[in-house]
Amino acid sequence: MAKVYKFGGASVKDANGVRNLERIVRLALNDKMVNGLMVVVSAMGKTTNALERVVGFLAAGQEEQALSQWVGIIDQHVAVMKELGLQPGTDIRLQGEIPYDPAKPLDENYDQVVSMGEILSTQIIAVYLLKQGLPVEWWNMPKLLRTDDTWREARVDNEVSMSVIRAGWDRPNRPAVVITQGFIGGTRDGRRTTLGREGSDYTAALLGNYLDAESVTIWKDVPGILNADPRIEPDTVLIPSLRYQDAVELSYSGAQIIHPKTIKPLENKHIPLYVKPFADPDAAGSRIAEDGVGPIDIPVYIWRKNQILITMRAKDFGFVLEESLSEIFDIIHRHRLKVSLIQSSAVTISVSVDNTRFVPEAIEELQKHFNVSYNDHLSLLTIRGTTPRILEQAKAGRTVMLSQTTRRTARLLVAEENN
Repeated sequence: MAKVYKFGGASVKDANGVRNLERIVRLALNDKMVNGLMVVVSAMGKTTNALERVVGFLAAGQEEQALSQWVGIIDQHVAVMKELGLQPGTDIRLQGEIPYDPAKPLDENYDQVVSMGEILSTQIIAVYLLKQGLPVEWWNMPKLLRTDDTWREARVDNEVSMSVIRAGWDRPNRPAVVITQGFIGGTRDGRRTTLGREGSDYTAALLGNYLDAESVTIWKDVPGILNADPRIEPDTVLIPSLRYQDAVELSYSGAQIIHPKTIKPLENKHIPLYVKPFADPDAAGSRIAEDGVGPIDIPVYIWRKNQILITMRAKDFGFVLEESLSEIFDIIHRHRLKVSLIQSSAVTISVSVDNTRFVPEAIEELQKHFNVSYNDHLSLLTIRGTTPRILEQAKAGRTVMLSQTTRRTARLLVAEENN
């Protein structure tokens, strides 16, 4: 059966990371039960952030700064290529011009520029693996994964995408390994799109679904799924097994280890998802599956940063919840806000949302219908498996703007300067 591997930017940030990817791919090919390996790769290191800065400079008319940033990105990839023994211009022809058209909308330009990170990383990796004697083919995902033109958060046409990808995968004499991009797709007329930040996990899950894969493995720079962010909590514990339901709840709460959209395509076909450390391929890591062990029996701490709390009150002091709920959430949906917490009373509704570039316009429209107030610079802490003692410890020394507690889960919206 097929397997799908996904490597994030941290795992291929330099030449040593690419060599480690090669080692992991070779280990997979030693398994005689595997008849194909789909390898999904993100942009190298912090390339996506750097490309976002290119877009920002160009949008502000700062062409010299944009070009300098772009040249720096190309130089970094050239350095990796040379360390791998590849020749720029011979083995790989790097794109010189920035794919930015000032006549096009900003978000469309964003997708054309930022998607170059995945194109560059996968081309380098595919050529390197070929030169190491591995049976490899490079796939251009924007020509295969069909999406609409919702720039920066494109929606996938699964029927068309599955048909095209299965046809390529099932053809005779296909090489054992396919290298392709996560995070990006393409419209019917050939323009590149992106699926939202950290969308490579979602790409891997879709491909696993389309290919009826035996499993999907996400290779990370951590031992697996931990009960807290090791950058915040020093004493973390590995969670070896989870049910799909637990994984969805963790990702919705803000756990960075899994993209929120990843689970559904896998659950639909009962495909297990493994999260393993790329520095130690033999480690067990974590397994997410229908038969996963649950519920999780240790406290799990999840931070969701950069939140804004928006509170709406009816201008005539009517019953907001009864009369205006659908109107409020229609506005929230149209402005692409991601809600992380909801609380209501007879006359107010409060929502915590990710503080994105869409928030100001959403607030402006809400103010036409309601009295609106908001607080920003907030973080949402979700504690699964809470106890009164754990909750009191979490509140200590923090300014709590809003608190919700159910049987086993506590959620605290706190001021960022205090967390």
